[in-house]
Amino acid sequence: MGAVAFGVAALSLLLPVFTAAEPVDRNGAAQAAVADTPRKWWETAVIYQVYPRSFKDSDGDGIGDLKGITSKLDYLKDLGVGAVWLSPIYPSPQADFGYDISNYIDIDPQYGTMSDFDNLLKKTHDLGMKLVLDLVPNHSSDEHEWFKKSVQRDGKYTDYYVWNDGKKSENGTMVPPNNWNSNFRGTGWEWNEQRQQFYWHQFAVKQPDLNYRNQDIVDEMKNVLRFWLKKGVDGFRVDAVITLFEDEQLRDQPYCDCGETDPTQRDYEKPIYTENLPETYAMVKEWRKVLDEFGDDKIMMTEAYATLDQTIAYYGTPDEPAASFSFNFYLITSLNVSSSASDFKKVIDDWMGKMDDFRKPNWVIGNHDQFRVGSFFRYGEELQDGINMISLMLPGTAMTYNGEEIGMDNTYITWAQTKDPQAINAGEKDYLMKSRDLERTPFQWDSSTSAGFSTNPSTWLPVNPNYFQLNMEAQAAADRSHLKMYKALLKARQLPAVQSSNYEASVWENVLVIKREIGGADSFIVLVNFDSSETDVPIDKIGSYSSLNVWTSSLNSNLKTGDSAKSTINMRPKSSVVLTTGAVPVPSTSGSGKLTSSYAFLTVLGIIVVLAL
Repeated sequence: MGAVAFGVAALSLLLPVFTAAEPVDRNGAAQAAVADTPRKWWETAVIYQVYPRSFKDSDGDGIGDLKGITSKLDYLKDLGVGAVWLSPIYPSPQADFGYDISNYIDIDPQYGTMSDFDNLLKKTHDLGMKLVLDLVPNHSSDEHEWFKKSVQRDGKYTDYYVWNDGKKSENGTMVPPNNWNSNFRGTGWEWNEQRQQFYWHQFAVKQPDLNYRNQDIVDEMKNVLRFWLKKGVDGFRVDAVITLFEDEQLRDQPYCDCGETDPTQRDYEKPIYTENLPETYAMVKEWRKVLDEFGDDKIMMTEAYATLDQTIAYYGTPDEPAASFSFNFYLITSLNVSSSASDFKKVIDDWMGKMDDFRKPNWVIGNHDQFRVGSFFRYGEELQDGINMISLMLPGTAMTYNGEEIGMDNTYITWAQTKDPQAINAGEKDYLMKSRDLERTPFQWDSSTSAGFSTNPSTWLPVNPNYFQLNMEAQAAADRSHLKMYKALLKARQLPAVQSSNYEASVWENVLVIKREIGGADSFIVLVNFDSSETDVPIDKIGSYSSLNVWTSSLNSNLKTGDSAKSTINMRPKSSVVLTTGAVPVPSTSGSGKLTSSYAFLTVLGIIVVLAL
């Protein structure tokens, strides 16, 4: 009994010492540490965008659906994401694959039923995640009942859309009232023979713009919000918010000296009369009031490709709040494969310089409208892990587009396979650089038929041929992978230093250094080498650390989780690493994983106790 008492006493003394360094216990400590500071759920969350057509097909028709998404919610929970954002799932003729809506308060039969949606919503909440829907308020489908009635000048529906008589040309034909171009090329005005007027469409011909100068439309859209909020959704991503209002006088856009020589392209003009009008900001504030009817934790994310000041204005003010946040697209629009560490530092600092206690940061590196992060058109394969580290290890909300966690690449789409109306309008010569099909191909789950996305070998867009090697199942089983690095980053996000709002960015040669530190907690340091040659980073140049441990690293790094550095950190070309002053999780190579050193010690101690009995 004396030996047993000794063993138990030793265990009781040593257990707190060694388990304190374990990731599980540190996560618990992190939650306790931040509990005293009230936060909205989204302020430090990862929000995962699902493109429904391409995520998971449950019925073998080659198109993703709601049941398919529901079947993969456990995977998303295991990743560690806080919310799932669904691209449009409403009834649609699919002229722009869901962004042309014919009924805002139902589910497209291709994706399932309202019952399927209710099941998806319930399971998402049961797993402790949030569900966010895509709101497309700028335009509807021309097959929406509102538009059909507007064409007929049916009562209140007469002015639901932006109509104009146009002008009579010298030869007597009717021409558009001004020079406004569509985002999808060519004039944004379409003649309707039945009504004998032009209607305005910022995007495709089949996407007529709604008229927000009509109070009935304002009320209709508020009721759309209320419909889904009553069902329990946690908020909305607002599509194309910048184009909500147009100049009442319909003045011509001025010429933009932006390098565009094709007068039919949107960028040939400065869209000062169709984007970011004052009335648009006021409308977002009205929507915020609707969300607040359902509590103070509903999220509204606005999509605004605009200047920094225009984007920031969508947050509103403390007295008149608007969006929870407006997407920070500057890691996409201001940077590319040739950008330096200093370029990245400037973009990060410029954004963070606009943040305060009211405006919270967010980071976006990809979505269904942008080429894949690792593609040649963006940052290249070698930097994709580093870009994920930057977005996921900076303060605030991080967005993940489905497939980024496994390093999915663009899929080459031939002209004959092209579905995207933006690409089709560009023509066969220029379609590839305008196409959004490349980043919308099916998720690569495994190496079976159609990458496990569907049992059907013919899918709505072709699966990337690299799925035999690049897929989720293979990466889950590998010793090192994009997926395992991603999951390690999401674990780090739960710890105090990364949960805090503190950050410091600096540059050593062409290596970006991001430090996340807070008193009394382990520090985290991100290093991303943007150079095409090796670089040794002296530890004493980035901080007063006696040594640093590797939390996770890019696949092209020679450093591995658990490695320690005391003087310099060797950075291979385009490699990246996350370092910490604390203990690190030991990567698992099997279902049971490996013991950390402290647990190994306790295991040995337990054996000694048993032997002593």
